Amino acid sequence: ERDLVTFRPSVAVFDYGIGNLRSAQKALEFAGAEAILTNDKSILKEADGVVLPGVGAFGRCAEALVESDLFSLAASMAEKAASGGKPFLGICVGMQLLYQESDESVGVDGLGIISGKVKGIEGDVKIPQMQWNELKCDFTHPMFNGIEKNPWVYFVHSYSAPKTRESVAFCDYGTEVNAAIAVKNLWATQFHPEKSGETGIAILKNFLSTLKSDGT
Repeated sequence: ERDLVTFRPSVAVFDYGIGNLRSAQKALEFAGAEAILTNDKSILKEADGVVLPGVGAFGRCAEALVESDLFSLAASMAEKAASGGKPFLGICVGMQLLYQESDESVGVDGLGIISGKVKGIEGDVKIPQMQWNELKCDFTHPMFNGIEKNPWVYFVHSYSAPKTRESVAFCDYGTEVNAAIAVKNLWATQFHPEKSGETGIAILKNFLSTLKSDGT
């Protein structure tokens, strides 16, 4: 049995040549993980959990996954996590990629784990949403264990996934925006936990706690 005090779960961050992925790696390390930024499939498969960050355009991120030969692996790992397998966390465009498609990049397939299309933020608001915003959370979900009521987190996005039964958090920005989803061990956030101070680190620690109790 693992000693949860000394156990540092291994987390592999998909390195597919998109933006600054090192900030996610550093935040995971701060939260208590042995985090590695890698495009090595064997390391991704062997880690206790994986993280798919994403910045920029949906289409560019999807194409970069294909170019890195990681698209199929990301899809299969996300699908297994949604069935209770190895935990998987998507961040920002990494959350959007879990859906089938996006109006931002017509004709480009997402990973297709969750049905629906990512669309532009609606309402008379500044695009992109680049700010701190208040979360309305489902506090019964372990993603938000120990999180203070009405937490604030940091967003940078022009598009958002639809609200579905998988949604566990929202924010108000012109309309009610889907801010986080969860299906068993598949978690994803539209906001950036690695840029969201203590609340973000607490959410990452909650993700790591699913690895600690996983027993694999």
